[in-house]
Amino acid sequence: MLNQAAITHLSAADPLLAGVIAKGRDIPPRPHEDLYLALLRAIVSQQISTKAAAAIWKRFQSLFPPEGYPEPREVLALTEDELRAVGLSRQKAGYLKAIAEYNERGLLDYEHLTSLSEEAFTQHLTAIKGVGRWTAQMLQMFALDQPDVFSEGDLGVQNAMRRLYGLEETGRALQKRMLVIAEAWRPYRTLACKYLWQSLDEGTQIPPTV
Repeated sequence: MLNQAAITHLSAADPLLAGVIAKGRDIPPRPHEDLYLALLRAIVSQQISTKAAAAIWKRFQSLFPPEGYPEPREVLALTEDELRAVGLSRQKAGYLKAIAEYNERGLLDYEHLTSLSEEAFTQHLTAIKGVGRWTAQMLQMFALDQPDVFSEGDLGVQNAMRRLYGLEETGRALQKRMLVIAEAWRPYRTLACKYLWQSLDEGTQIPPTV
């Protein structure tokens, strides 16, 4: 079911964004509760193409027969060589183990994490080795489908806003301008970002986090 209230608000608040939404495809909400699995997939997907990430994820799942679910204890039991054999770098292998260990300690509880503010959520997840602010934001947007997250550091959002608003700034100056523009989108900045990703071109997909 589409969030019509969000679309109405965004379209009224920002005429340029309204044009993007009017031309775009529907973006229905699709949250899920498995933050542990979403985090693992986010790490696998970092800094590689969608196609490569899908292939490595499939090989990673093959390590956990018969259903392919990477139970934390099983991930922790794997050697670095076993993880690297499916295409993971030494660094990412370590990150996946760090996530599994965090989950084993009960620190990825869905009910608890959904009760946190955006900043508290980010601080909680970035305590895991390998998890940065961008990854935390992607989980909030996709795994939790929280409505008011804005990722000013995301390259896709930056490119879309440069094109849509004619922004010429770079670096911190660009991010400050983006934050000012996005204020009008509250409390639905997540959906605005999803339409911006979609606007880049017809073949562009939103980040493969989940």
